[in-house]
Amino acid sequence: MSQSNPVPPSQRLEILDILRGFALLGILLANSANFSLYFLQSDETKAAFPFPQADRFLDAFHEGFIDGKFYVIFSLLFGIGFSLIFFGKQTNGRLGLFYRRLFFLMIIGLIHSLLIWEGDILGFYAVVGAILPLFRNVAPRKLIWISIFLMLTPLILDGIKVATDGKLVPQVFAELTQKNDDKYGINDNNFRRWLIENDSYAHLTQWNRSGFTYLWHLRIDSNRIPKVLAMFILGLAIGKLKLVERFAEFRSRLQKLMIICFLIGVPAAFARMYFDDDVRLPAPGGLWDTLFYLVNVPTLSIAYSIAIALYYNKYKPEILKWLQSVGRMALTNYMMQSVISICIYYGIGFRLGGQFGPSIYMPIAILIFIAQVFYSKMWLSYFNYGPAEWIWRQLTYGKRLKLRRVETEALSLQNDSN
Repeated sequence: MSQSNPVPPSQRLEILDILRGFALLGILLANSANFSLYFLQSDETKAAFPFPQADRFLDAFHEGFIDGKFYVIFSLLFGIGFSLIFFGKQTNGRLGLFYRRLFFLMIIGLIHSLLIWEGDILGFYAVVGAILPLFRNVAPRKLIWISIFLMLTPLILDGIKVATDGKLVPQVFAELTQKNDDKYGINDNNFRRWLIENDSYAHLTQWNRSGFTYLWHLRIDSNRIPKVLAMFILGLAIGKLKLVERFAEFRSRLQKLMIICFLIGVPAAFARMYFDDDVRLPAPGGLWDTLFYLVNVPTLSIAYSIAIALYYNKYKPEILKWLQSVGRMALTNYMMQSVISICIYYGIGFRLGGQFGPSIYMPIAILIFIAQVFYSKMWLSYFNYGPAEWIWRQLTYGKRLKLRRVETEALSLQNDSN
């Protein structure tokens, strides 16, 4: 019987780890609106924050050029990673291995969302990723068309929402959220300050339980399932085409695609800024936001990714290699961003949440990320994997993996001598 093994660190594709690192920076910037509790505050409270004019500019910039883009890149990279399991020599395409990987990712996601931060995306990725094997034997060209169709489905689904006045949106998760809110005393009068004024870990987990069900309601209501699945499938197509390995062959076409995506995505970004929150679904005017999200988020995500890849392949700059270390420890760093941010902003930590806007929380996010860059670089000089990656891989492959680099080097020398 053939045995599956994890891809050795030395055989990883550098650009994928660099893009993961880049995505983690954007994800932290986006999530910091939530971590800092800025998004919960009323317009009157925001107007009283330091630097309100800068906040309004950065808010708009976030909407047009950050929001959604980096989760899309992360989703695309997940799809490429899945293709390595389906078609890689190390893994022999075993579905059992694929589903074990997803199962333990879901467990990690549940731990993250219920015990640390309710905004976790890992468990959701595990659930949606379970659909992906249905597409593993589909030709790359068809996968691309399926991905495009899935990207368009929010227009159809939101059109149905308008036609039915939102009555077809499942309410089971919203009802569970309301029950949890009632149980824990979270209401319209205190939710903006609840995480600051309630400073015990028990209170944090109560908020997370309520936020967990609310987030699932939001994912269904905002059509997140077809959006994420579309990028998973596009990543699978990229993996089947071996586009990363054959990058030089595709360079000219990718340059043209990048330019087209920027030409579409940038005007759509300004349109999103203009239409954001003016009218909400199921009012018909809410479809404008659906449309401009569709033409803004995937296009700029693809443009960003290609631009980074082109720049790296041409110049091999050292600054992007620093991102590689962060990307190799993507799971560890993603969860650590939550831990660090909670300690800064929530009542269980330094209580800085709800006191300022993006003009302050964005620089804080950048400082956190810079610390992660140095930490990741230092960690990987001594170890083969990040701590969370090491645990996840051992659970997936059912074997002990060498964590310390010295162990691996000694084993390699021993094998050479034999």
